Order: sequence, then structure tokens, then C-alpha cells
Amino acid sequence: MQATRERILNILKEQGEATVKELSETLDLTTVTIRHHLDTLRRESLVAPPTVRHRKAPGRPQHVYSLTDEASEFFPKRYERLIDLMLVEMNALLPPEQVQQMMECIGKRMVDRVTVPDEAGFEERVGIAVDFMEERGYMAHWEKTGDGEYLVHVANCPYESVARLHSEVCHIDLTLLTELLGPTLKEITRIAGPARHCTYLLEPAVD
Repeated sequence: MQATRERILNILKEQGEATVKELSETLDLTTVTIRHHLDTLRRESLVAPPTVRHRKAPGRPQHVYSLTDEASEFFPKRYERLIDLMLVEMNALLPPEQVQQMMECIGKRMVDRVTVPDEAGFEERVGIAVDFMEERGYMAHWEKTGDGEYLVHVANCPYESVARLHSEVCHIDLTLLTELLGPTLKEITRIAGPARHCTYLLEPAVD
């Protein structure tokens, strides 16, 4: 990001809000230049439209700028470290089977957000499951083998760095797919291991 716009974001993050004049004085730039950068940041959905700050003393109202909710992602986050520490504590306090059960419950909660028509056939269910994962950044796709089996491939694990430290996290995706597609699903490879993809093998359920 252009250095001046990054500085504007940092000022708004620290102060909560600022006027064009305040930014101009802090950065030693003209108000025209500040407005140009603010317009760019607004187009990028990082800065919200200006709001009115009413003066306590007589004078014209001031327009102030602040960050959008989306701008939060611009600043450093340590979610992975937090999850790592949480899992370390969970494994220290709970037996392995309870930790695995918690991961499975998370997978089941994710499934609750998937809408599958009652009349959907098996292949349609595979497509729905893969689309659900794709929308969440898994970079997933499926293929049908010559033996009538199905392979689901995942090229991106959204929590790969955590899964490499805590393999129990993989039970989330395994449970999600099992809930949607049946107990015949088997994990073949995983990104958190030596493979480049997570791959799952499944057979159509036999009525």
C-alpha cells in the first residue's frame, strides 16, 4: 500500500477519527492531497464516508473520517497463535477423545449452515459440499473415478499452519464431509502432512 495511505489508516486506527485538516497537519500535506488519499481509501472500503462532528464552541460542523469494519483486516492479527495456545491448553486438560469430539462438533455446526434438498442425489450432494467448501476458501473440487467412486480434492486448508501443529483440527473437515456424504468417506492425503492436497475418497451410499 502507498505509504501515505498506510499512515492515514494508522492515524485513524489510533485516534478513532480525524478531519482532513487534522490529517493534513499531522502528515504535513495539503488538504487536497489528503482528500485524494481518503477518496482512494473509501473506494477500497477501508475508510467510511465522513460524518459530522458538532463543535462545542460556535462554528461550522466538522466532517470526520473513520475506518470501516473491513479495515480491521489491514492490521496485524495473531489468530493462529491464539488458536495454537487454546489447543495446547485443551490437550493438556482433556483426554484426546474429548478434544477430537470437540473438533467433530465444530464440523457438525458447520454442516448446519449447508442447505441440501431432500431430493438431492448423491452426486448433487457432493457438488453442494464442495461448493460450500469453495465459498470458504478451501479451493475444493471433485471428480468421479472410472470405478464409480468420487474424489474430493482440497488445495487450500484455511487453518493449515494450525493443523500442522494439531492434527486433530483435521477432524473438522472430515466430519463436515462425512455428515454430508456418508460414512464411506475416507481420508487419503492431507495438506498438513507431506501432500500438496487433502484428498477424500467416497463411494455413493447404497439404499
